[in-house]
This record gives sequence, C-alpha cells and structure tokens, in this order.
Amino acid sequence: MFADRSNIDTEKPNAASAQLDAMPIAEAVRLMNQQDSLAVQAVGRCAEPIAAAVQLVAAAFNCGGRLLYVGAGTSGRLGVLDAAECPPTFSSDPSMVVGIIAGGPEALQQSIEGAEDDPAAGAQAIKDNRITAHDVVCGIAAGGTTAYVHGALVQARASGAKTIFILCTDPASLGDKLPATDVLIYLATGPEVITGSTRLKAGTATKLTLNTISTLAMVQIGKVFGNAMVDVDSGKNAKLKDRAVRIIGELTGRSRDAAITLWQQAGGNAKRAVVMHFQQCSASQADELLRQTRGRLRPLIAISGQE
Repeated sequence: MFADRSNIDTEKPNAASAQLDAMPIAEAVRLMNQQDSLAVQAVGRCAEPIAAAVQLVAAAFNCGGRLLYVGAGTSGRLGVLDAAECPPTFSSDPSMVVGIIAGGPEALQQSIEGAEDDPAAGAQAIKDNRITAHDVVCGIAAGGTTAYVHGALVQARASGAKTIFILCTDPASLGDKLPATDVLIYLATGPEVITGSTRLKAGTATKLTLNTISTLAMVQIGKVFGNAMVDVDSGKNAKLKDRAVRIIGELTGRSRDAAITLWQQAGGNAKRAVVMHFQQCSASQADELLRQTRGRLRPLIAISGQE
C-alpha cells in the first residue's frame, strides 16, 4: 500500500493557481514569475545551513575527497547537471563532483519513476561508488520522502561520509522517517503552481542551492581569484580560450596580444600564466609555486608585491 502524502508541502494545492487553466496567458506568466521569486527567497533563508554545507564540501576537497549528489527525477537530474558543469568551469577532475540518479543514466532523458522507491538501490549506489570518510554525500529530495535517497544517506553515514539532505517540505512532516544527516537544508518553497510538480519552484531553489554549494566550495580551494575563473579549462572551445586570455589580461594588465602570448607559453593555463607574469618564472616553476600554495593564486600575487 502507498502512503498518504497530503501532509507534504509540495503536494499541497496552491490557492494562487487554483484557476490556472482559466487564466489569460499573460496573467499566468506573471503568476509563475511571482511564485518563482519565492524560490530565491527560500534559498536566502537557508544561508547558514548552506554555508555549513560549503564548509563540509571544501574540507572534503582539501583532503582528496569528493562530493556526490544523489536524487531521483528532477532532483537527480539537477545533481548530475551541477556535477557535469564543474570540470569545464574549474578544471576539476570529473570524479571530484559526481551525480547519481535513480534509474541510472537512462533516467536523465526519460523518466524512470519507479526507481525512486527502492532504498536498497540507493544504498548499493553508495557502495558502488566506494564512498569513504573523506567524501560528502548530498541527498536531494524535494518532497523529502524519496526512498532511494534515504537508502543512500543511511549507507553513506555507515561508510563514515559526511551527509547533507536538501528538501523542500517541512522536515517535521517526515517524523521519524527523516534521515539523520550532518547538514539539513530545508528550502521552504511552498505548494507548486501545478500541485506536486517539483520541477517548478522546488527545482529552481534546488538548482540555486547546488550552484552555491559547488561554486563556493571551489572558491574555498583556490579555483577562483576575485571573481575570475582562473582554473577555466580553456582547451575546450573558442569561448573558453577567449575567457582565459581576457582573465590573464585583466589580472596582469597586459595587452590582448601579450596576454595571448603568455597564455600560449603557459600551455593554455590561465592560472599558470598569471603566476609566470607576477613571479617572472617558467611554467614549471609556476606549477611548483602553485603546488606549494595548494593551487591558491592570491598568496603568489601578494608575495610579488603587486596585489
């Protein structure tokens, strides 16, 4: 038998959209925009637990650990999306941030709804990914009840990993079924415009939260200088090559042509190029200096006296 989920916030009807099918399109657009703004507010109210999550993830990265997102449906796809976007943005190893979705890769393009009801499958996914005490596992479940995610979080804790749980319903509604975690992030987005459709506000708030966690964790380990994407993987396409050259020019004050020359001398690595400029050193020497600062650029610019 299946449970009555009427107490779950994301399953409750939204009075504001009760006449959605009869609304003029422009009015419906304004309604959805107004409701979407609530997602941003919900994330803002969770600044402290999100900051705690960032600290956990950055600490894991600093000791060679990983961040693994686990979810089903929209929640799982958002985790996979965030993980996929980290390597080109930060030149991070693809194994550093991993997205696990119930039902496997096929569920990314075609919904496999029944996969979320299997806690044993979630636990097995954790075992298959060889989770250790160095890792952080972030479970994502808008309605809070996804058995696959619960199973993964229980197994992750048993493996010694730190755990985060992101949900968009009042944790109290789960009672003793709420999984124990190190950080709990409750995004109070409220009922959806279409009842139960958590790809809407809940999905938006979740995406914003994952953006914040992965981005600021990468910032903490030196993947960003100021707001410059100094670890951008510039070998992938013309857009990223241009971005790397502009970063070098902005940070060093060199002309575009001179920045391109330095970028080439640095093997297409923007961070290495900036160190070469400020420390007046070779590419290999720049790599050794960055090894000593664990990839952080600011100490090397400060040492040069030109910060």
